[in-house]
Amino acid sequence: MAKRTPSFLRETAVVVVSALVLSVIVRTFIFQAFYVPSASMENTLLVNDRIVVSKISTRITGIHRGDVVVFHDPSHWLGAGYSDPYGTKFGHFLQYVGIVPANSGKDLVKRVIGVGGDRIQCCDAEGRIMRNGVGIDEPYIRPGSATNQVNFDVLVPDGYVFVMGDNRGNSEDSRFHLNLNHGMVPLKDVVGRVSVRVWPLKRIGGIEH
Repeated sequence: MAKRTPSFLRETAVVVVSALVLSVIVRTFIFQAFYVPSASMENTLLVNDRIVVSKISTRITGIHRGDVVVFHDPSHWLGAGYSDPYGTKFGHFLQYVGIVPANSGKDLVKRVIGVGGDRIQCCDAEGRIMRNGVGIDEPYIRPGSATNQVNFDVLVPDGYVFVMGDNRGNSEDSRFHLNLNHGMVPLKDVVGRVSVRVWPLKRIGGIEH
């Protein structure tokens, strides 16, 4: 008796389910796609850029000064005005399985300026951020964007990072939330390090440190 050939629908269902499961595994442990909702990281990242965040390499090598990272909102940094273009139940499902880039309204992208043990101050005589008493050069800052909007002097505890946007004049970052855990972001809230821009095509490339 000839073996019965599995139906086309059954094979298709197996392929689709397997692909979804693999996508969830990849999204959870290896990398995840996000889109950029604001201008706070210009000109490194522009509004609606699509980026890929590496999770596994972040877990292996840790977070370092100069890394651009995506992190969960640590202390209600985001206001009520944010709108998620995938804000429907179906959109959230597509985000969960990795079919569309994520940004639930609870994720931000900034650059790490200080890690545990660093003293971060604003600013030296040249208007530069000081790290451990030394003014640092930051070529990634958007041209014409000053960095001295807020005067501060903080010590980053172990297990935290201090973050700022590259577009300093338009970035609600650690400087503006000093009353909330001194502006610090817990490492446990860091999703991963931004490794590459993938859209639009003319901007595909790595993220400079």
